[in-house]
Amino acid sequence: MQTKTQKIVLTALLASLTCVATMIIKVPSPLKGYINLGDCVVLLSGWLLSPVYGFLAAGIGSALADVFSGYIIYAPATFFIKGLMALIAYLLSRKSQKLPFLIISGFVAEVVMVLGYFVFEGFMYGFIPSAVNIPFNAVQGAAGLILGIVLVKVFKKSNIVK
Repeated sequence: MQTKTQKIVLTALLASLTCVATMIIKVPSPLKGYINLGDCVVLLSGWLLSPVYGFLAAGIGSALADVFSGYIIYAPATFFIKGLMALIAYLLSRKSQKLPFLIISGFVAEVVMVLGYFVFEGFMYGFIPSAVNIPFNAVQGAAGLILGIVLVKVFKKSNIVK
């Protein structure tokens, strides 16, 4: 059983990891956004933390990456979308941390990410132009899902979390 202090520290650690993973490799996408590896830690936050802590770790870490990288216009939407991803990952995997549940929960969370950015960018740039980013976000989501599953297994085996 984790103490409240341990939960807060793990949440801060995952928020920091999300920010770094998002910023370390950035591939620009057509509509002023970028593809990154942060989704793997966003999913990890949902799988390892409670719904509130996971939402906050994913949302804050991802939004900070947008702010630090000069994409401040995206930060509020990113906070909500990435937080929602972690929440969905938590809710759909809380019965079991076995591989099928992780895959399904991560896939649904990534679909929400793709749709979330489509809607956000649709209001900013128009829905037809925002459709250009769907394949880029889908690739980011697939990479995030695969790496997230690897990371959750590593975290569990190394007893970083119980």
